[in-house]
Amino acid sequence: MANPKSAMGTYLVNGVCGNEGTPGAPILHFSLVVNAATGAVSGQAQVTQAVAPPYGEININNVTGQIHGAGLGPITQLVALKGEAFVSVPPPAIGSFLDPFQAHFAINGDWQGRGGWTLGKQTVNDVPVHTVR
Repeated sequence: MANPKSAMGTYLVNGVCGNEGTPGAPILHFSLVVNAATGAVSGQAQVTQAVAPPYGEININNVTGQIHGAGLGPITQLVALKGEAFVSVPPPAIGSFLDPFQAHFAINGDWQGRGGWTLGKQTVNDVPVHTVR
């Protein structure tokens, strides 16, 4: 992938935040469109986890956020995201609700670094962030 730091206009970033390869670990998958000029971010995300349905996959739509420069050093960008996930209540209960979502990444220009996220009552911190093809 070309270095997004030097991109003009908009670019797409597909990535993962989580401890991949750890059995049962929740993983955040994201697909974001970045406006390089303003730092505005929008897209969607999904949390996957090897647990009993309906909790194995939770889609997060209307993800929005902002990228801020972090200065010099290996961490050059700070990303803040927010959104909501539509979650169905497991049987025998009936219904659904919106769970708030927030994420934060400390990354370099190639979207490699560390981050974390919160979805409802689940919080994951200090896990790897990287792009995927």
